[in-house]
Amino acid sequence: MKKTISLFFCFILSLFFLTANAQKPKWANNNSSYYTAEKGEIIQYELPNFTRNIIVDAKQLTPKGSAKALEVKDFEFSKNEKLVLIYTNSKKVWRLETRGDYWLFNIETNELRQIGKNRPESSLMFAKLAPDNNSIAYVSKHNLYVEDLNSGKETALTTDGTDRLINGTFDWAYEEEFNCRDGFRWSPDGKSIAFWQIDATKIKNFLMINNTDSIYSYTVPVEYPKVGQDPSACKIGVVNIASQQTTWIKVPGDSKQHYIPLMQWIPDGSSILVEQLNRKQNEAKLFLCDPKNGEASPIYSEKNTSWIDILPTENEGLKWINNGKEFLWLTEKDGWKHLYKISKNGKTETLITNGKYDVIDIKAVDEKNGFVYFLASPDNATQQYLYKTALNGKGKLIKVSPANEIGTHNYRLSPDAKYAEHRFSNHKNQKISEWVNLSTQKTIKETDRNMTASGNVEMIQITTADNVTLDGWMIKPTPFDPAKKYPVLFYVYTEPAGATVKDAAGYASTFLYDGDIAVDGYIQISLDGRGTPVPKGAEWRKSIYQNIGILNTRDQAMAAKEILKWSFVDKDRIAVWGWSGGGSTTLNLLFQYPEIYKTGIAIAAVPNQLLYDNIYQERYMGLPQENKEPFIKGSPITYANKLQGNLLLIHGTGDDNVHYQGAEMLVNELVKNGKQFQMMSYPNRTHSINEGEGTTEHLSKLFTQYLKEHCPGGGR
Repeated sequence: MKKTISLFFCFILSLFFLTANAQKPKWANNNSSYYTAEKGEIIQYELPNFTRNIIVDAKQLTPKGSAKALEVKDFEFSKNEKLVLIYTNSKKVWRLETRGDYWLFNIETNELRQIGKNRPESSLMFAKLAPDNNSIAYVSKHNLYVEDLNSGKETALTTDGTDRLINGTFDWAYEEEFNCRDGFRWSPDGKSIAFWQIDATKIKNFLMINNTDSIYSYTVPVEYPKVGQDPSACKIGVVNIASQQTTWIKVPGDSKQHYIPLMQWIPDGSSILVEQLNRKQNEAKLFLCDPKNGEASPIYSEKNTSWIDILPTENEGLKWINNGKEFLWLTEKDGWKHLYKISKNGKTETLITNGKYDVIDIKAVDEKNGFVYFLASPDNATQQYLYKTALNGKGKLIKVSPANEIGTHNYRLSPDAKYAEHRFSNHKNQKISEWVNLSTQKTIKETDRNMTASGNVEMIQITTADNVTLDGWMIKPTPFDPAKKYPVLFYVYTEPAGATVKDAAGYASTFLYDGDIAVDGYIQISLDGRGTPVPKGAEWRKSIYQNIGILNTRDQAMAAKEILKWSFVDKDRIAVWGWSGGGSTTLNLLFQYPEIYKTGIAIAAVPNQLLYDNIYQERYMGLPQENKEPFIKGSPITYANKLQGNLLLIHGTGDDNVHYQGAEMLVNELVKNGKQFQMMSYPNRTHSINEGEGTTEHLSKLFTQYLKEHCPGGGR
């Protein structure tokens, strides 16, 4: 149940102010200009004056015989900036559109050619130019190919790929829970490619059923490893381009009881670095592997009593410094998420970030001046600022974000950390969007500024009887009369995959409500309890280990008890809602604490933790074959017989992530115990329940009408 558009899309919507509509800038070699796609053209902007140059126009991106230019979904320049690889005609693979067509435009010759034109339409994935620009590699139908750009000859580097034996990309579980999609890497010399091979042949199919798209129903299979089931086997191969021979890396241990979430070449190309996690994901090992003979030498390891977070492969994994002699490693082993500098052989390590704070995200490494830039918030876990500190570990923590802009900041830095795209906002709807010169701390271009406070969002803190302080946001009704009593609608998530509270524009919202919920007289509140991934230290985040459904549910309920003491809260009109993990929490709150919560709307919930995928659930709960009790204690279905209030259960029957199966099992349990409830199933809708004409509007009206009927708004 991770933080993706479909699984936790309310969270993503709330991050809109940071991501916006603009395509992520791609920095040029000179670090003082960047490329972007605008209206079918590739544009270069020179900083600091933002001189606009059209590098490739729409006419140049129009294939011969076509009247329409390619729609640029994404693009990439060659290292010499003479070739542009265009990604277009994209199709969704589970969560994201990672399958499509690729075209290559030669700026010098003005030539546009399709890559892999003999392959099926929209079947290419992750096409990448070789370092020498003479060939290009890509995945199609789970096999890896290389195409010579001079002759146009296509060569299959793997031929054993099937729906279940997957070369160069990943299966459902790796993609969903490790964010692994692009599954191959060119060697620095361009003579070989290292790639993942996932063997999902032993993974059982979960069969979804389609009852609506034909006269006879049919099943839709998804290879889906449930909790307690063995994962897909995984290994790393290195294929020689000239001979098409593959050498397999000899990472020790059972390949079905370990994961490999990270693999990359070290800068000089002499070795491949591989991260291996054990199945419980509480032990991580790094290996340096010889691409010629496959030998793997361990250089670093760490253990945890709960779980170890992985580094995102989408951000190129580890950052190597000092001419490839050292790398940067992010770990919680001292109780805070800190950055370490580790030697290539793993024998020496230096703590770079020192103090009682968490590194949220690394933004840039400026080796020339000896600094690393990262996001952190030592004093307020709901906020986020840019900091820098010395790479040698001896420097002070230096705040880069402007001191007078209190809230949440995000940055996209140039590789040399001189320029950055900067965005700021807070719960007061104050916003700034600008480009800055970090070396001078001056704004070079401002695209948006509104520092006038607006809205009625309040940041709050609630301390429970357990002496736990939860951060939260609250929106009071409009108008608000403190002499009256109002209903409360709690929005929850509360699992380790996401947080709902941020001092940023857009976070405080009940986005499903059809109308103005504040005008209709509701207090809206969301709280982040223990276990949520906020910068409060490892103890806060890892306390939920083997306690999902118990600890997080209790934190929410104990905080609600404090809120019920407020004079303007109507304790008889308390509602809660959530999606996915938040749907599970909604059920647990409604079932375990019926004296508090009178109405609940649970969307795409997991009623039984034993039904979810192994990577996610085993990471946070352990292995059920060793101890099944925490799974049972934390599952809402265990407490279904305690339902007293109003429940609306919503689920899509085509949800490949959180299966409709769980909703049906919960229905059986509720029926067995004589519990009345309402339910809405959306045929063939996925976890996001947004497919099909009218679906989003229908869901919004359903949500709103149920809330108004069972938890009426307004002061009394």
